[in-house]
Amino acid sequence: MVSQLINANPVVYEIKDRPARVRQPAEEDEYGADPIDQQEIFDILSTVVVVRRLNHIRDIKDPEHPYTLEELKVVSEDAIDVDDKQSHVRVTFTPTVEHCSMATLIGLSIRVKLMRSLPSRFKVDIRVAPGTHATEDAVNKQLNDKERVAAALENPNLVDMVEGCLSKTYL
Repeated sequence: MVSQLINANPVVYEIKDRPARVRQPAEEDEYGADPIDQQEIFDILSTVVVVRRLNHIRDIKDPEHPYTLEELKVVSEDAIDVDDKQSHVRVTFTPTVEHCSMATLIGLSIRVKLMRSLPSRFKVDIRVAPGTHATEDAVNKQLNDKERVAAALENPNLVDMVEGCLSKTYL
């Protein structure tokens, strides 16, 4: 039996090519940590690897469609706030429909990707954009509660779904 998609015909946006980023080491302290900014977080948020493109959050695959979160405009660079000095990152994502049953899975995939990619000093907040989901408060609470996230990551079926969203696809 094939389940019915929540959003059978999502709008798919063209991905803009971005030049490769060359990081310059901090001049004051050659052993100091390089600052992390909005573009780096956006780049971390992807998983579709095209030729030599790195694994970034913007390329996390949608759980229902063969498109990336960037292609569906679920995540964008403008919706990422970084305070490197305070070690804080906030990612706000926009589900494609206000009753998206996959919003929690999408947010969990973003959280897992950042947990794996960022230094442990960072506190990460994942949020649904205000007014874009019917159960916005419940989703936000679930995505930012350490115990709920830990419990979710102990569920093998849920972990398999997250890994599917984060898996690399070579085009």
